[in-house]
Amino acid sequence: MRQPFYTYLMRHRAPVEVDDVTRLANLAFADTQFPKQSKDFDEISTYLETYAPFYFNLGLFDDIWAMYLEA
Repeated sequence: MRQPFYTYLMRHRAPVEVDDVTRLANLAFADTQFPKQSKDFDEISTYLETYAPFYFNLGLFDDIWAMYLEA
């Protein structure tokens, strides 16, 4: 069974942002409203587009989602 996307992201948190995955992980960690239990691309993508209190390039999100699916 696949882990939630947030759980996958938290494996990439770091105090120094070394890449886009680390940046998104750090932003999601600081966002108390991030859909932490979701495994759904559309739900997370819509959240990032509409409700996230930060900006993140959704093209990069697509790439990170592909890595999540491969993990």
